[in-house]
Amino acid sequence: MHRTRSDDPEEPSVRTPAGTVHGLLEARSRTQPDRVAITTDDGRALTFAEWHERSTALATALERRGIRRGDRVGLLFGLREWPEFAVCYCAVTMAGAVAVPISDRQPAEAVRHLLDHCSAAGLIAAPGADGPAGPWWTSRPQELAAEATADPQALPRVTAGDLAQLIYTSGTTGRPKGVAAAHGNVTYGTRPTARHRPLAHSEQFLHSFAVGTNAGQTMLVNALDAHAGALVATHFTPGRFARLIEQRRVGSVFVVPAMAAELLHAKVQTRFDLSSVRLLGSTAAALPPSVATGLTEAFPNATVVNYYTSTEAAPAQTAMVYDPARPTALGRAAQGAVMVAGPDGRPLAAGESGDVHLRSPGAQRSYYRDAEAGAAVFRAGWVRMGDVGFLDEDGYLHLLDRESDVIKSGAHKVSTLQVEAAALEHPAVAEVAVVGLPHPVLGMSVGAVVVPAPGTPFDPADLRAFLTLRLAAHEIPTRITTLGELPRNEGGKPLKRALRELLGALA
Repeated sequence: MHRTRSDDPEEPSVRTPAGTVHGLLEARSRTQPDRVAITTDDGRALTFAEWHERSTALATALERRGIRRGDRVGLLFGLREWPEFAVCYCAVTMAGAVAVPISDRQPAEAVRHLLDHCSAAGLIAAPGADGPAGPWWTSRPQELAAEATADPQALPRVTAGDLAQLIYTSGTTGRPKGVAAAHGNVTYGTRPTARHRPLAHSEQFLHSFAVGTNAGQTMLVNALDAHAGALVATHFTPGRFARLIEQRRVGSVFVVPAMAAELLHAKVQTRFDLSSVRLLGSTAAALPPSVATGLTEAFPNATVVNYYTSTEAAPAQTAMVYDPARPTALGRAAQGAVMVAGPDGRPLAAGESGDVHLRSPGAQRSYYRDAEAGAAVFRAGWVRMGDVGFLDEDGYLHLLDRESDVIKSGAHKVSTLQVEAAALEHPAVAEVAVVGLPHPVLGMSVGAVVVPAPGTPFDPADLRAFLTLRLAAHEIPTRITTLGELPRNEGGKPLKRALRELLGALA
């Protein structure tokens, strides 16, 4: 999200490990040592100088523990420990090792699976985080700091081609897969010593993304490369988030669609001054048109941008400034290239629906220790996104659905995204997730789980009547139930597998 190249000249006096994550940190620590890079909403702050000093010290401690080039080191942290996570991440890469960020909200068995899968040599866990036992050692940041030496010369030389991180996918449709990214991939589009930097319209950008997500890793790179420092909301609620915007005069805000919907239904614009926001970026999933429209009204001075990428495809992405004339469009390629292809992998003509692919502008990512799954996703420089969509005559990408979510009902194919977008126009619907359910005659029928809007009576029959004016008969949900909130993964996406099981059990 919002990674752009800069054409500004570099300062020749600064020498950095070219193309590495910690090279970005070293450059900023030399040119802007006292500038605050990361702040949490509870008042903790991390300057570039402190970040670099602490990361270097921990890197020497990791070297003393026997960590070598290419070793995997788990990082188990929560939103409250974002500064500590950032320090440990760069320490791992300085030591030549591979960072494996994991949110502390993951259950212990899931954490164990990730560490087992990548054969982690060690686990650095935040104070209070319960790291599972295994063949790896486990340590806290303060313990490693006590073991640090004053000899950073012992650290290995790291290049842009070395692995920087493993990010495990959300696992909404199966076991998480480890996506490996080299330093050159993670830092693509950055300029360590540029004079003019992205996000220059304010001193802070705001997010509340977990460390184990691709969106979270983008925020880490933003903190290293952007003019604005990162402001982390350690616990997301609409009022708390909007209050931070007002108090800190935040200029850039990054959310997922679920957060955006919560902000709108809480009517935060009626209670807080949001006029400072110039950029509001949404990522992780397609932004429903009704939500995008609401954001343009709630944030009157903001450009609302929908970013489309994946953990596998980054830094390739499309970006779309919301346009009421193209409410479902996700834009053109902002970095890399986009293609819609048929079953044979060849590009389709405008208007024809098929598999969406993105191509990275730099080094491609890969699945770690899963060549068979990788062969189905990474194809001759292209990444198959698992989405069905089409390109219009002007080259704008439109999504129809996740390939795994398309509902085949009788002779029809139903797009869950289109049904969800229509349902969200109903004033009593705050959130909705649509799934396919087994049907003895049609094969599949349409089911919906609705989170009612606060203080608004919800009637399933009324929603069905509302949808008859917007959808075909075969698209209208035959089964509707309500929940207080949708189950979501760390990236904010609804866990549709769990919702199918829930609706099936209710039936």
